[in-house]
Amino acid sequence: MVKIKMIMAMLLMVTMVFVGDAADTNSVYDPCSDAKIRRLDGFTFGLAFSKKDSFSFNQTQLSPCDSRLKLTGNAQLALFRPKVDEMSLLTINSSTFSPAGGYMVAFAGRKYAARSLPTLVADDSNTITSFTLVLEFQRGTLQNLYWKKFGCKACSGDYSVCLNNEDCAVPNSKCKSNGGSFDCNLSIQLAFSGTDKHLQVLNSWYEVKNLRSYSLYGLFSKLLQ
Repeated sequence: MVKIKMIMAMLLMVTMVFVGDAADTNSVYDPCSDAKIRRLDGFTFGLAFSKKDSFSFNQTQLSPCDSRLKLTGNAQLALFRPKVDEMSLLTINSSTFSPAGGYMVAFAGRKYAARSLPTLVADDSNTITSFTLVLEFQRGTLQNLYWKKFGCKACSGDYSVCLNNEDCAVPNSKCKSNGGSFDCNLSIQLAFSGTDKHLQVLNSWYEVKNLRSYSLYGLFSKLLQ
């Protein structure tokens, strides 16, 4: 795998269950290796941050695990290992991170080399702080990762800007890293769909979809205060 800078990341599970318990039968921890999972296993995947064109080779998007990509310099990487089919909130601390190049790609696996489309994190004016990522499995093998957009109905307050009628963002000048007062940590609501290796249906995506008017990040912020 290409060498890219590691960044601090934190994983908060909705049920507060650690993934390292005896129920985890998945021994694959490398995001660039293939795994076949059952429900409630831990599953390792990565988020790579760089310029949008850094994720393509000869006009074809590749996985960040592919050595043909030139993810060097300011590219950054976060790794997570959530429990399969539990709604999770992933957060990245903005004090140790800057969205290098402005785009983010989720990825895992080698044979299928599953990766999401690049999604905008920040431009010269604003930073998007809330995302929803769905991991789709078939018979326990990851097939796809995709970002879900719910529009700007949840945008509120003086610090909220609606970008492209899809995302709520914060002006960069308001972020603490730029001298402002707003916490611009990235939060990613994670969910699963499809089936595990025993053909058990993964349902957490439907739960997130039904609860999309609520913010897991807001919930955890209140619990941790």
